[in-house]
Amino acid sequence: MLYLIGLGLGDKTDITVKGLEIVKRAKRVYLEIYTSILGDDHKELEGFYGRSVIPADREFVEINADEILNGADVDDIAFLVVGDPLGATTHTDLILRAKERKIDYRLVHNASIINACGACGLQLYNFGEVVSIPLWTDSWKPTSYVEKICQNLKANLHTLCLLDIKVKEQSIEAMMKGKKEYLPPTFMSASVASHVASQQLIDSIQELPELCAAVNLSEDSTCVALARVGSESQKIHKCTLKEMIQVDMGPPLHSLIVVGKLHPIEEDMLKLFE
Repeated sequence: MLYLIGLGLGDKTDITVKGLEIVKRAKRVYLEIYTSILGDDHKELEGFYGRSVIPADREFVEINADEILNGADVDDIAFLVVGDPLGATTHTDLILRAKERKIDYRLVHNASIINACGACGLQLYNFGEVVSIPLWTDSWKPTSYVEKICQNLKANLHTLCLLDIKVKEQSIEAMMKGKKEYLPPTFMSASVASHVASQQLIDSIQELPELCAAVNLSEDSTCVALARVGSESQKIHKCTLKEMIQVDMGPPLHSLIVVGKLHPIEEDMLKLFE
């Protein structure tokens, strides 16, 4: 059996009792390390679980998916995911590969930023489509996510923005030379994201003035930054996109919410984080 097990958002103790029991008896245990990170590294997890854990980056999972699935028809194999196992769509590929090989699978769910973002007081059913804000490069500055934010605002909905992380990413130079050389891990902080988002929004207003003006999207739009949700050092702050540039949210992981139409209770809750 292939088990995809959510670890929650904080640290090693956030795993469910069901998930922990499976980890302890599984033949092999993999830890996915490219869509998110946990407060504890895999060595700390090994100490807590009392067994070895195999780190699995994007390259490993995409190239060695069959290796992960080998033996899962006769033994239990655990694939650990920070948050919820289906919080990232990339893990559905592993499920489909398992089904192709006639291997059964089970999901063990846990808290995800998709629902834990409600910690800021915004009501979950008032959220629209989730978007991702990528780390820009000099030659790659996508702005397509802005249109989705506008669509959400038009429907009076909030937008959860997931901020980019890069773990074991190759540089363009290394890829061109065919070398296995990787850049150091990078994380987009909420303050950086606000700067990027503000600049992208300004550019979008110039390129799509009618679209942005119709929903009053600008650098003065209200937003909420969330850092290390679910941990003891969790931090939440509400201000404008322009003001967020100056806010230090501390270490990763961070998320950003562009606020839509507020219910009176949401307004009262957000005052707690000003």
